[in-house]
This record gives sequence, structure tokens and C-alpha cells, in this order.
Amino acid sequence: MSSLTLGSRRTMRKSLNVIARMLTAPVESDALSLDWSKLRYQHTAAIRSVLMEQYAPATVNRMLCALRRVLKEALRLGLISADDYATAVDLKGVRGDSPLRGRLLKPSEVAALLNDCKNDRTLIGKRDAALIAILSGSGLRRSELVALDTVDYKQEDGSLQVRKGKGGKWRTVYIPSGAVAALNAWLDVRSNKSGALICPVRRGGHVQVGRMTDQAVMNILRKRANRAGVANFSPHDFRRTFITSLLTAGVDVLTVSRLAGHADPATTAKYDLRSEESKRQAVQLLHIPYDDC
Repeated sequence: MSSLTLGSRRTMRKSLNVIARMLTAPVESDALSLDWSKLRYQHTAAIRSVLMEQYAPATVNRMLCALRRVLKEALRLGLISADDYATAVDLKGVRGDSPLRGRLLKPSEVAALLNDCKNDRTLIGKRDAALIAILSGSGLRRSELVALDTVDYKQEDGSLQVRKGKGGKWRTVYIPSGAVAALNAWLDVRSNKSGALICPVRRGGHVQVGRMTDQAVMNILRKRANRAGVANFSPHDFRRTFITSLLTAGVDVLTVSRLAGHADPATTAKYDLRSEESKRQAVQLLHIPYDDC
């Protein structure tokens, strides 16, 4: 797990903990205490069967990926033979579609969140407005947001250089004028020190130029949603909304995938939460010449 980003590490640890508890019940174990090198095909095949009964296909495949990765490390460390490894990981992926996760944020909901920040006259209000504006205007993952430094922002064109994207990939994204205004307002009160673009604000209104955590972003959004009367949402819903909004506006999927940092446009398509009404309207663009006959 140490080779993964913080967000992926958290997801993989959770998956492995589920599998470990499954194998050691009623005495619960976890990912770090289970001896994974003892697993053989009869164990991994049983794991796959149980997971299929309890989770959606995409979740099962993610958990199986975590299992394969651990067994691969056991092979590299000489803890499991090549033959035992080959048979243990010889598991087919689970087919099937899962319901689309998350939800779209309405423009009125984003406006309500930003209005709550603007009504908060403290430095925290300005910081949170910049945070929300960036997430909604760029579709960044929260791990990418907290990794941004001041040097990554170019005010003249509203660009952000994402240096620590998923898989260690770099990309440039651009934020709309409203997000630029919110970010500039925050930078006006932040010190000129180099370092994290979005920083903690301590008691007494003191900006600490340091890195925030993913969980801190989650806590901020929950607090603002509660104050603004916005229904529950996840930080990733900003990303879903960003991608869906661009696709709805007619931006081609290749451009959207580049902005989102997806290597495969098919991944971008999974974020498309356009309604059935939009599909119905799209079909009406076709002309079937029945009445012309």
C-alpha cells in the first residue's frame, strides 16, 4: 500500500480489511495481521464467491484487485511459490453493471454553499469559498486539491498545474472566472509564503501555511452543507457534476477526460449522470421520414 497515493491507500486498506475479517471470523483480523502468503486458490475462489453475494460488481473487482496486489508482493518477497501464486490469482473479473454512484449538485446548491462562505467574514470563509470554487470549477480530486502549491496557480490564465494526480500523472486544468475571483480573494489574505495553496486557518484567524488533509476537506464540506441547507453529498460529487456539466454543454469526451485526468475516456463516461430526459431529447434530433412517405 505504501506505493499508492493516500486516497488509493485508504480504499485498498478498507478492501483488504473486509477480506481479512471474512477469512478469520469469528476472530477478526485485519490487513496487516493476516498472513496473506498462506492463501491458495480454494481460498481466493471462495472469497470471490462471497464478495459477489454482498457487493456490486465494480466493488468486487476493486477488492479482487487489492487481493491480487498483495499476493504479487508476497511472490516478490519469496513468501509464496510461483505456482501457488499463479493459481491463487487466476480469478475472473465480475461482470455486470452497477448503479451510478453519487449525485449531481445543482447550480443553486453550489451557490448556497458559496453564499454561506461569503456571509462568513472570517479568513475561514474566504478559504472555504476558494476550496469549493476550485472543486466545482475544475473537477479535481480532493487529494489533488490539497496537494496544490501557490506556484501551481497562474492567475493570468486561471490555470492550475496538477503535479500529484492519480498514478503520479501531471496535467493542467483551468478554472472559470468565478473560481478565479474566489481564489484571488483568498490569496489576498493568505501570506505570500510558498507552499500549500489551500491552508489551515487556526484560532484567532491565523493562516498556517501547511498542507491540509483529505479528511479536513470532507469536514469543511459537511459543515458548509449543513449551514447552507444542502443535502448530503461527497467531495467526489463535485467531480461528477463537473464532468456531467461539460458533457451536457457539448464538450467532447476526449477533452473532458483530459481535464479530469482519465487515461481512458471510457472512465470519464462512467461519471456521466445526465438524466433520462437528456437522452430523450437527444433522440429527437434524429429524423425518421415516416410522415414523408
